[in-house]
Amino acid sequence: MNPTCDDFRWLLGNEGRAWLDRTSEPRGATGAASAGARSEVAFAAALRRELSAERTHLILEQLELRRRARAKFVLADRMFFTRLGLEQATDQVVATYKARRLDGGVTFDLCCGIGGDLAALGVRGPAIGVDRNRMHALLARENARVAGKGGDVAVVVGDVTELHLDENIVWHLDPDRRADGRRSTQVAFHSPGLGVIEGMRGRDPDAAIKLAPAADPPAEWQAAAELEWISRQHECRQLVAWFGHLAEQPGLRRATILRATTLADEPEAYCLIGRPGRPREASGQIGRYVFEPDSAVLAADLTGELADQHALSALTVGGGYLTGDEPIESPLMARFEVLESLPFDKRRVKRLLAQREFGRLEIKFRGVPIQPDTLRRQLRVKGDVSGVLLLARRGESVTAIVARRLGYSP
Repeated sequence: MNPTCDDFRWLLGNEGRAWLDRTSEPRGATGAASAGARSEVAFAAALRRELSAERTHLILEQLELRRRARAKFVLADRMFFTRLGLEQATDQVVATYKARRLDGGVTFDLCCGIGGDLAALGVRGPAIGVDRNRMHALLARENARVAGKGGDVAVVVGDVTELHLDENIVWHLDPDRRADGRRSTQVAFHSPGLGVIEGMRGRDPDAAIKLAPAADPPAEWQAAAELEWISRQHECRQLVAWFGHLAEQPGLRRATILRATTLADEPEAYCLIGRPGRPREASGQIGRYVFEPDSAVLAADLTGELADQHALSALTVGGGYLTGDEPIESPLMARFEVLESLPFDKRRVKRLLAQREFGRLEIKFRGVPIQPDTLRRQLRVKGDVSGVLLLARRGESVTAIVARRLGYSP
């Protein structure tokens, strides 16, 4: 079913909100699953008795989307979403960090979607959202109000390719990566396309353009922009191309790792800045420690920069793992203490795991075609000790490293 703007206006009205409130549940509620399921079934039946099939579906889908959105927004249970809008929305921690970099007057959020970035911008100062999707514009306005900054945020329905903005404004753009129905990593196939974006940059150079982590920025952006890959909870969330005065390091790349205790907290940012390039050569020896660069470092191709800063060597030619003899602590990489290393042989590895009672096994691998769940079952041993098995292709063979994960203390 495809809801209309009228459906969402009803959902935002008193009747729609009343139905949503009837099933509001405490975040993290731990009641019996069977009781929760019975309650949900009864509620769905009540909806079908009172409402049309379309609005029953709308309510049930909104409740599902709110549950999923709790991983992104602290006020998810009061916000409104579409399935696509939630999928594309910047989460609250990343949006807060980006708004911090955009701070400094009125900001235009173009292709604002349901308002993930827009709400965070509104906390910092006046912001204007623009989206050609009327439903998303409607929800973005409401979500900004929920964030408590509705008075500082305006939302306009419009096509950014037809806008005539004042000169010397600051703008953020999230182009549609599915312009022809298929996801693309090429900016030329986004909407608005590269020609439109370049025209906008020519008039208003202070810009931040949100892209997928795997996007391939145009060659002309490499020197003009600061390209920043941002990760949270070990997942690279997005790439942002910063232009004009917003680019603190034009021509360089930045890998940023965000940490926040809760979604509502101001995040701490740990950054690595440099030029792309893998470590020059793989080490012939495995050091006392193995390090795995954060996903943002890998996406930004800054593994070589990280290795140089800490005098580490590449464990493999691809640079997915680094190695050294010092127990370096850094939020930019996970750290493992090497206990044993050997050519990969399941029987030998299983004996080593049994000797150490590594019954709780984490498996990590680079360049090795394995199914980790299958391998974990094959290597299962008795014991309550946590251990790590790292598999890495080195030349023509696969090396197994039995290790212990060491935590990071900020």
